[in-house]
Amino acid sequence: MPAEADRAAPHAAVEAAKQFLSTFKTTGKTPGLILVAVSGGSDSKGLLLALHEAIMRGGLSAFSLSACTIDHALRPESADEARAVAAFCAERGIRHSVRRWQGEKPATGIQAAARAVRYSLLADAAQEMAALCLVTGHTADDQAETITMRQGRSEPDAPGLAGMAAGVLVDRRAWVLRPFLSLRRAEIRDYLKARGEGWLDDPSNSNSSFERVRVRHSMGGDIRAAMDVFVDAGEARRRSSERAASLLGTQVTVFEGLAARLDRALVADMANPDCRRAVLAVTAVIGGRPYLAGRETARRLTAFLTGGEGGRMTAGRVVFDVRRSGAYLYREARDLPEIVVQPGQKEIWDGRFLVANDSPESIVVGAGGETAELRARLIAAGLPEPVTKRAVKSALTWAPAQPPEERPDAPLSLPSTPRIESSISLYDTFLPCFDLMMANSIATLFGRDRYLAPPVHDVLTEKTAWA
Repeated sequence: MPAEADRAAPHAAVEAAKQFLSTFKTTGKTPGLILVAVSGGSDSKGLLLALHEAIMRGGLSAFSLSACTIDHALRPESADEARAVAAFCAERGIRHSVRRWQGEKPATGIQAAARAVRYSLLADAAQEMAALCLVTGHTADDQAETITMRQGRSEPDAPGLAGMAAGVLVDRRAWVLRPFLSLRRAEIRDYLKARGEGWLDDPSNSNSSFERVRVRHSMGGDIRAAMDVFVDAGEARRRSSERAASLLGTQVTVFEGLAARLDRALVADMANPDCRRAVLAVTAVIGGRPYLAGRETARRLTAFLTGGEGGRMTAGRVVFDVRRSGAYLYREARDLPEIVVQPGQKEIWDGRFLVANDSPESIVVGAGGETAELRARLIAAGLPEPVTKRAVKSALTWAPAQPPEERPDAPLSLPSTPRIESSISLYDTFLPCFDLMMANSIATLFGRDRYLAPPVHDVLTEKTAWA
């Protein structure tokens, strides 16, 4: 670090970095690598510099830093910008790598696509380096913009008004943490100026064709109202997750990932937001959807389930079969896809099951897994026979992509049985720490391991039992 930075007084950015480092679940003796996502913009560059300064000044030798830049290859100058970040890191002895978005780019939804690719590439890097976590430079300004955008299309008590979580689990394998959510962008830029550092400005940040840019301009720098919403909504969402987790653990039964039973008490209380959220979450998993049902669907479903009459209704690809013993959910038997899983690859079938093909042969996965043995197991587990007959029609089956008789030169043995587990599309790609308790309850119901615990203590996560 330059001598003038050593003599500089501590700054709010450095204090935030120190506070962040103090939250890790380490003994102080175990080395831990933190991967910093750095674009060269003020927020991410300030985060890297502040963490480096906090570690060097504080004698926190248990931590080390590495930086990663994602080159989205959307602008001609992006490669040069990545090299500039690499030079900045080299001056401070920080290891740096670049991951590039390869292939064709979508014509629409470019920001959402770039975000998905960015986090996937960062999770790859974190996993390869065995990093404790990866961190991003999101600020209070980003938070306020996110909340303001969601306010325009959400009901007053919508979970999304909690904004960006302080931690998000990506792809079930890497925690993304946001140490600067309490800092304004202006504070970070003041810090960089005080250390004699500049930054890069991404032209997309001033492109009014993007909603976030328009919202930023309309706010005029006043984020107080949005942040007041965040404080209340964040705690409300955590409490809701805790209550929904309890309901899921006591009033829902899942049968081999194919069907679920909701106890009558849970169904009768669907007007309660926490009950409704628990039911909609199970519905999304049974239906293989990555999101909860929309407002109108939720209203129709609530009216049906609380109507006091039996019968069936379909919503979100899920059949709701109401009986005296409870409400039963199963995937409707239509539009069931067929996919090919190549050797050594993993694919998600119908949004409901993750299929890992460990064999040297390609396999075809589709519906048609109904067997007498499966029906007998489900009935023995307590699923009514009429429900079982319908639920098994959406069961998964697999076969070699090319039967042995069509491969005269190949061995006669079939590919080994693939590894199959339930896919929880709601949380397997992005799991906010707000919802960790609820997600773990769902994972347990569907026979899955609990999600990876975050490496830090935090008021939004510490109430979750890790055992």
